[in-house]
Amino acid sequence: METSTIAFIAAVVGIAALARKLQLRLELSAAKHPSLAGHSRLARRMAALVPHYEYDEPAFFSADDAPADVVELRRAGFTRLTTHYAERFAKTATLTREVEDEISDLQFTGRYRVPFQFRSLVCRHLKSGSFVESSSGVQVTDLDGNWFYDLGGSYGVNLFGYDFYKECIERGAARVHALGPVLGAYHPVVADNVARLRRISGLDEVSFHMSGTEAVMQAVRLARYHTRRSHVVRFCGAYHGWWGDVQPGVGNPMPAESTYTLKDMDDMSLRVLARRKDIACVLVNPLQALHPNSGAPGDSTLVDSSRQAHFDREEYGAWLRRLRDVCTERGIPLIFDEVFVGFRLAPGGAQEYFGVRADMVTYGKTLGGGLPVGVLCGKAALMKRFQEDRPADICFARGTFNSHPYVMGAMNEFLLCLEHSPEIHRLYDNLDALWNRRAERLNQRLSDAGLPMRVRNLSTIWTVCYTRPSRYNWMLQFYLRAQGLALSWVGTGRFIFSLNYTDADFEAVGDRIVAGARAMDMEGWWWQGAELSNRAIKRRITREMLRARLGRPPVSAIPPPPSEAPAVPHG
Repeated sequence: METSTIAFIAAVVGIAALARKLQLRLELSAAKHPSLAGHSRLARRMAALVPHYEYDEPAFFSADDAPADVVELRRAGFTRLTTHYAERFAKTATLTREVEDEISDLQFTGRYRVPFQFRSLVCRHLKSGSFVESSSGVQVTDLDGNWFYDLGGSYGVNLFGYDFYKECIERGAARVHALGPVLGAYHPVVADNVARLRRISGLDEVSFHMSGTEAVMQAVRLARYHTRRSHVVRFCGAYHGWWGDVQPGVGNPMPAESTYTLKDMDDMSLRVLARRKDIACVLVNPLQALHPNSGAPGDSTLVDSSRQAHFDREEYGAWLRRLRDVCTERGIPLIFDEVFVGFRLAPGGAQEYFGVRADMVTYGKTLGGGLPVGVLCGKAALMKRFQEDRPADICFARGTFNSHPYVMGAMNEFLLCLEHSPEIHRLYDNLDALWNRRAERLNQRLSDAGLPMRVRNLSTIWTVCYTRPSRYNWMLQFYLRAQGLALSWVGTGRFIFSLNYTDADFEAVGDRIVAGARAMDMEGWWWQGAELSNRAIKRRITREMLRARLGRPPVSAIPPPPSEAPAVPHG
């Protein structure tokens, strides 16, 4: 064959390869969500450009250009709350203040309860504290003797009520007491835990870890090991722990070069999965069914009223079935991360609830019977950590505290009750219908009261959405705490109810939510002027950021009150 012919063929092959590579790249770009959450590199760059600035006292109350009479209402409301907090939460706030400089978590959560522009005044005056002394039923009690209905749910741990978990821990500790903290060897209760977890998950093997993050790390590690592929697919907004590969954008100090973040519930994402050869696994967090393609909601990012949420069980179940089919066809392990929702939707978890089987499933939180744990269940072909024909080819993973006897004892008590307790079984009866009805009832009460907020729910996991443009929605968390409701540090972004809430308990919570929202409304925080819209709010914040980048602080729209009569108490 002539040299010119060979060169021509090589050129054609090269162009074809380049065209295919370009096509795959374009498809990948099309499968990314158009928001910053879908573009991790851009999100990191943009985050680095956001300047720090905080409002002075006049700007704090007039960030939406409210008229003077509304601003004074807000000042008076803030002063009332400040006095209430100082009197009611004194001991709890004092201890928090004494240790917050030594506890890194407290420093973080304390700073990220509200949008950063409002942080200074809130941190100085609305001090409620982070300590609680006891729990009972659906309530917790702080150091000042105040009791609250618990809407934090211990980040998902509290599924059946705190008394249930106290009993699991107590009975489990008694069962393993003779062995104590012996590590490495197994207490016999482990064998029963494995058998029960295999039945629940429908999978072959089990490995124990000390956190949900660790269990997900092991699942991804094993998927890469067995597929010999590099990339992890996660869906936009989904949380899978704090480690780098599954948190590629803001919050990760290092870029995640081997992660694809794709649009949830999107045909183009399925196309990418069907055509690429470098995908080691697909991670699904079923919690995203409540807010697809959006991050975990928190009040620190609640700068306007554009937060949305909606759950459609049939629609999300259909998406999971299509995802399952593509993964099966392409030999891609499908991993359900049920660390947060595990056993909350159904006794068999999200697999049972949506009718879709995964290749690997991770559990955590509630499964430990109140003690910390992470669990990975998977198919035997994916769980093996070595190659039979290559003895030096291993996927090493061990942990000193894996299978700790006390954790395994509490877990066994949880699993026994999950399978055999009539009281627990009754909590699952008509679960969706019960909690959907409760959400509808509360929304009707809010509507009847003319309040600009609604709740959206995935069973017992709720979030608050706002129907009127406002820069002050995040204030609601402080009004709710004053009403005796304990929220987690993300505020109204997430309420997590335990299944043992009675109708009377829930009615009391509803009374408090409505009362808190009414007080907030009466004190002017939800004022809306003719020009106030979510778009206008975002434009204003953009201008403020530009001013701050140029070293020019935001301008106070309302002059401060006379110095002899300060609106907000200090000290």
